[in-house]
Amino acid sequence: MRLWSLHPKYLDQKGLVALWREGLLAQAVLKNTTKGYRNHPQLERFRAQPSPVAAIAAYLHAVHAEAASRGYRFDVGRIAPGGTAPPIDVPQGQLDFEWRHLIAKLEARAPAWRASLGMPDPLAPHPLFRTVPGGVADWERP
Repeated sequence: MRLWSLHPKYLDQKGLVALWREGLLAQAVLKNTTKGYRNHPQLERFRAQPSPVAAIAAYLHAVHAEAASRGYRFDVGRIAPGGTAPPIDVPQGQLDFEWRHLIAKLEARAPAWRASLGMPDPLAPHPLFRTVPGGVADWERP
């Protein structure tokens, strides 16, 4: 499971579809409607929120918005109600780590997409996240 801290605009088609599916899986875990992935470290930052389900719903709404802007038709009805949440802090080091990880994936599967991205400065976080100083997040398993 990879719930990117990076803005979904950086993801290629396969990455965006995978993020949507993994976000829906994370939502099911946080709603206690599935048995798998319950202890996945990527869920720690959502569980730390006052309303974990609202936080993942807000996350999914931003993924849906990016998909819609590209003409994809993800089913917004699959997102739990209450999709507003306060921003979640993400360390700059985490964004840098994820950028390197994403670039490696894109160079292998979508080199033209990778080339189109250039090197954004600064890196944009997912709309739910707010960039703060710091290294790789404690929940990351490099």
